[in-house]
Amino acid sequence: MRVEILDFVAGAREARGSVVVIDVFRAFTTACYASAAGARVVPVADIEVARALGARHSDWLLAGERQGRDLPGFHFGNSPARIAAAPLAGRTLVHTTHAGTQGVTQADVADEVLTGSLVNAAAIVRYLRRQTPAVVSIVRMGHEARERSVEDDLCAELLATRLAGRDYDTSELAARLRAAPAAAKFFDPAASWAPEADFALCASVDRFDFVLRLAAADAEGVRALQRLDA
Repeated sequence: MRVEILDFVAGAREARGSVVVIDVFRAFTTACYASAAGARVVPVADIEVARALGARHSDWLLAGERQGRDLPGFHFGNSPARIAAAPLAGRTLVHTTHAGTQGVTQADVADEVLTGSLVNAAAIVRYLRRQTPAVVSIVRMGHEARERSVEDDLCAELLATRLAGRDYDTSELAARLRAAPAAAKFFDPAASWAPEADFALCASVDRFDFVLRLAAADAEGVRALQRLDA
């Protein structure tokens, strides 16, 4: 198994094999909590596509952000804490973000696409070891899909280390994440769109025992995240 590490949307577009698209703060952490709450998550790149799906399906919910801020008219922003507290069982959640959903929807030459976050890192590794792909491409979406970020770099490092069969010390991970520039918003009272509770949920390493894999398009062209126990 060869592990390659790529960055941003350009990296997602050229990623081969089994592709893991990472967005720790907060897209794919949020997706995991939504799935754990019983929602079907549909990642989309464009805001207008999300709105169109919401208009077509009145019972579907919209979640998303741009530059971290909640989107007008959407039911949710991109907060895992608020998603985790919502009654989502049996609901469809259309999810669009500045970084993560841009990458996962544009990994067009991948054999399969998984979302990547710390909360299900161990499950991702178990799943990939079971699948034994020739190539694993880890794509770090970073800050707004344009610059590297501490949190996505750490997640990629953790996944690559474990895929190589080596242990990874997670005891200092929360402290390293707390020092990341992107973590500052969680502790800023003015950033109401990024509650402090989000940080703890994003830093909850190996919390979930499932992976989220992008499914094939249905008859309407919709591609949802399929939850697979690992």
